[in-house]
Amino acid sequence: MIRKYMPKREEMARNKYLAPIAHRFLTPELWRFTRRSVPRGVALGLFSAFIIPIGQIFLAAFLALPSRANVPLAALVTFVTNPLTLPLWVVVANRVGRFTLQIDAATSGYANEQLQSGAWSWLADFFQLAGVTAFGFIILAVLSAAAGYLLSSAIWRVIIARRRAKRLRRMEARLDQRLKAN
Repeated sequence: MIRKYMPKREEMARNKYLAPIAHRFLTPELWRFTRRSVPRGVALGLFSAFIIPIGQIFLAAFLALPSRANVPLAALVTFVTNPLTLPLWVVVANRVGRFTLQIDAATSGYANEQLQSGAWSWLADFFQLAGVTAFGFIILAVLSAAAGYLLSSAIWRVIIARRRAKRLRRMEARLDQRLKAN
C-alpha cells in the first residue's frame, strides 16, 4: 500500500531542484525497502518534518543520501506535518517546550518587566512564545525520529517474521504432500 503512494524515481529526477544531484538520487539502493533503509528513512522523515516547516521533503531527501536511507519513504513521512496538522503541532511543541524549560514569568527580571510594561510587550511575548515553541519542535524532532526508528524497525521485524513463517508453512506443506505421494 505504501509503495502505491510513493513518488517515482522518474518524478524526482524531473524535479528542477533535484536535477543537479539526480544521479545520486537514482541509485537503486536508495529506493529499496530493506531492514536498515526503512527505519532510517522513517527517522529522517520525522526529524525533517518537525525541524523545519517549509522544504522538509528536500531536507529529508538530502539527509537520506549520506545515511543510505530510503528516499521515498523519508519524503512521505514528512507529511506528518502538513498545513492541516501544523496548528496542532505548534500547540504541542509550545506545551512540550514550556514543560521542558519551565519558564516562569516572575523570575524573568527587570528587563522583561520594562519590555512588557510598554509598547514592546507584544514583541517580548512573541519572542518568549516563539523560543519555547522552537525548542519544543527540536525536542519533537529528536524524540519522534528515535521513536519512528524503533517502531518501524519493530514493525519490519514482525512483517519479515510473518513472511518467513508463511514460507516455512508452505514448504512444510509441500514436503508433506511429497511424502504422502511416495
